[in-house]
Amino acid sequence: MKPFIPQLVYFEPEALRYPLGKELYEKFKHMHIDIRETTSHNQVRGIPGDNELQQYRNAKSTLVVGVRRTLKFDTSKPSAEYAIPLATGCMGHCHYCYLQTTLGSKPYIRVYVNLDDIFAQAKKYIDERAPEITRFEAACTSDIVGIDHLTHALKKAIEFIGTTEYGRLRFVTKYEHVDHLLDAKHNGKTRFRFSVNSRYVIQNFEPGTSSFDGRLEAARKVARAGYPLGFIVAPIYMHNGWEEGYFELFERLHANLQDIDLTGVTFELIQHRFTKPAKTVIQKRYPKTKLDLDETKRKYKWGRYGIGKYVYRDEEANRLNDTIRSYIAQFFPEATIEYFT
Repeated sequence: MKPFIPQLVYFEPEALRYPLGKELYEKFKHMHIDIRETTSHNQVRGIPGDNELQQYRNAKSTLVVGVRRTLKFDTSKPSAEYAIPLATGCMGHCHYCYLQTTLGSKPYIRVYVNLDDIFAQAKKYIDERAPEITRFEAACTSDIVGIDHLTHALKKAIEFIGTTEYGRLRFVTKYEHVDHLLDAKHNGKTRFRFSVNSRYVIQNFEPGTSSFDGRLEAARKVARAGYPLGFIVAPIYMHNGWEEGYFELFERLHANLQDIDLTGVTFELIQHRFTKPAKTVIQKRYPKTKLDLDETKRKYKWGRYGIGKYVYRDEEANRLNDTIRSYIAQFFPEATIEYFT
């Protein structure tokens, strides 16, 4: 698929005081993209559309270039100690995505240009925990790879972490646009993970993302570039024929990676879950979705900040966990499974 190009770009005036802000302004001007000014991302107005659904879809192709003012990093368990804030929002249309609700009525994509401030804060966290390793997750609130061909903020973060002794970086993507990252001086301290799923889930619930084959080809590239490699199977979803569907996933994964050094490869397993607010938003934005959001079939589990979510009942969750683990043991016996949640 073609790399993401925004249709509309807003700049916060303060962003133009930073080198990356100026660079992006010139880049988008030469691309003849509609550029507007906003006092802050909260004041973005004028996204086109005759109704809320059209405005939502247009917002997904809108970029806001701004400054990250809050430099206290969120935690990012279980994948890392902290989330490093490089961007917010995603151009993909994954029906199940938790960003549907966490971004609320502002689903446009935001990128931050004060990278030195962000990296300085990350260094403080690293120094506070030294000599323990401090891991940073760069994809908590966005698919950073999908937009980094425009900003190279992720590439700069990879190289920054590569210079540290105790810092590590990790991120996950559904996009194939990795070529500009292959020569980054990562020094083995960044784990590049790809989100993979059954054919049914990708075809029905992940519009606007790279194909499975595109992701696999990108995985081959980054592995050959020396990055530690990982895969996230998420969300693990009990569709009709799910056992066969996930078996085929690992069969295809194995067949396409046979000539790749998979030493240290990791898997993270996340079952499908949703909240009541997410269900409302998903059904509003994707009214024809096939996603099963029936609370009566699920178990209610309390989450962070007192917000509950619906997960599979224990018997089904255990079956998912055992089945996926057995496939990994069969096709990737040397792999590490970091968690199932």
